[in-house]
Amino acid sequence: MFTGIIETLGIVQEVKKEQDNIHVTVESSITGELKIDQSVAHNGICLTVVAIEGHHYTVTAIGETINKTNISSWKVGDSVNLERAMKLGDRLDGHIVQGHVDQIGTCVLVKETNGSWFYTFEYDSALQNITIEKGSITVNGVSLTVVDSGKSNFSVAIIPYTHEHTNFNSFVVGTKVNLEFDVIGKYVSRLYGNK
Repeated sequence: MFTGIIETLGIVQEVKKEQDNIHVTVESSITGELKIDQSVAHNGICLTVVAIEGHHYTVTAIGETINKTNISSWKVGDSVNLERAMKLGDRLDGHIVQGHVDQIGTCVLVKETNGSWFYTFEYDSALQNITIEKGSITVNGVSLTVVDSGKSNFSVAIIPYTHEHTNFNSFVVGTKVNLEFDVIGKYVSRLYGNK
């Protein structure tokens, strides 16, 4: 379980395909604190550390993860949002995030608004995921509050700190992002149908 509060950015050092899997090696300031078998959220994707060497560590994504996330588009030099799993007894500063990406979204608007930023994302509503105005959404692992909600789109506002300390500052129109919809909203949607 995660909170959607990003600890640091990592830089992709290597992307290697092996059969149906992708191995990604990341350089990060938290590498020295990691252990093999530990779960770390990368742009909201819960991945297991499989190797550590110096300031670099490696995670592996299988077909299911590759099909539901944007990991197949990662390349050397890309920055990824990193969060280690929350500890029992810690404050829940964001919201409950599972690290299980529901689908990919596309950035369709980036607008600076006097020191903060406003982003709009579109997604395929056929998968019956929903957003709720003032509800929670996770975009590339970042816990955010939905400002505007439509049937297949939503908007969020980003404070300067989040813009500076996550990979939101690299988003442009057309950027593909990982979306994890709020677990409570998913439950209500499945219970009552996406109306």
